[in-house]
Amino acid sequence: MYVGTLSFDLLLGDVRSLKEKRSVVRPIIAELQRKHAVSAAETGDQDLYRRAGIGLAAVSGDAGHLTDVLDRCERLVAARPEVELLSVRRRFHRDDD
Repeated sequence: MYVGTLSFDLLLGDVRSLKEKRSVVRPIIAELQRKHAVSAAETGDQDLYRRAGIGLAAVSGDAGHLTDVLDRCERLVAARPEVELLSVRRRFHRDDD
């Protein structure tokens, strides 16, 4: 069994309130969950309206499949025009770690 995680640090575009921030971040999280069947949530910078941290996790029996899923998730977030992807942190864990 393999577990992969991604942590995204995002800079949001023209956002002036926490309410506007939610209207940008929630659709990204929903799309990740819907298209790639991963667990995703806002995990950081909840009190800052121009920054967001999103974390996601996926589990697979095949390391190659897990790498492919994480790559697709990263491309999806990077392609969103309303956010700037500042950094991505990727981690892999095996069940015997």
